[in-house]
Amino acid sequence: MPAENDSAASGIGSHHRDDALHLGPRKKACISDPLIGHGRHFCRTVHALCNIKTLLTNGILRIGEQADEPDEVFTAEQRREHRVFTVLLQMVPNLEARLMEGVDDDVVIAADLIQKGVSSARSDDTKSLKGSILDWIVPLGHSLNPPLARNIKTDRGFHHERTGALLCPAGLDWSDPEIKGRLRSGEMTVPGDQWPIFLYAGYEYDPQNPWKGLFKSTLLVCAYKHIFTSPSSVEKCPKATRSASPRLQSHMLLPSSASVFSRSDTVTDSERFYHSVVEYFEDVDEQEEVKELLVWWNRHIFPTYSSAQRAPTKNSVLAKIKEQRALRISAQRSNPERCTD
Repeated sequence: MPAENDSAASGIGSHHRDDALHLGPRKKACISDPLIGHGRHFCRTVHALCNIKTLLTNGILRIGEQADEPDEVFTAEQRREHRVFTVLLQMVPNLEARLMEGVDDDVVIAADLIQKGVSSARSDDTKSLKGSILDWIVPLGHSLNPPLARNIKTDRGFHHERTGALLCPAGLDWSDPEIKGRLRSGEMTVPGDQWPIFLYAGYEYDPQNPWKGLFKSTLLVCAYKHIFTSPSSVEKCPKATRSASPRLQSHMLLPSSASVFSRSDTVTDSERFYHSVVEYFEDVDEQEEVKELLVWWNRHIFPTYSSAQRAPTKNSVLAKIKEQRALRISAQRSNPERCTD
């Protein structure tokens, strides 16, 4: 009897005994709404600075009450916004039905979840890049003087020689003491559409050919690989990527204006910078240069990429499929009544 009391007092029941040499019960999985994941992907691949609730509200109105109105009645900004909304609908399964068939609360909940994903992706990426970017901006064989802390941004920007040189607007001479002083004091404000030199290959800008090297900076390539492939993939970049002579989040990591991204950032005007870049890529007059740039990026990110169409390997499955398809189409055209696909 005392033994039983001792057992009860110790919390060990007589009917069940756990085996310490086996794994315990599995913890219940923490399931997050898929919309959060879609929001993260949307932020990284479609639009990073978006008010999701407004996007959904305006989008529902556009495909509902305004569905019969021609595109011409909408402004360029409204048409751009609707294109973004359409891409979001294509990305998220059943989102359109959920928005159109649900009540107002469903729209609010969906918007909050997607926005949560957008915000978390942007925060995670900037935190992840904050320290790594210092490795990429240091010329090979050199060190930063004075050194920069890896976990804060407040000592960067125009107040540091290296980051200031990279943030200096293309067309301005960072080595000019007057220019440097005005940028550091804030006397000279930089509009977001006055793009920094770090966007250019070799950090060199040719005013006679402003397209030359634009968006081909090795800093941008490193940032892209860090986010979209893996941080370790950056180590496989050629050593030239750290020579003195990436995702636009690099613009937010070099300045000293704030420790977090802010829409009211008056030093680097990050939001205007972002939108001006997006507008450049969507400008119909710039499509020749944009297409060439996308080919360049595909070749740098995917070494086996080729812009030329490759013929299928002889005797491969794909070659056989194409051969059989060609024969069936030929037979169908010669005798359409007897041949069916």
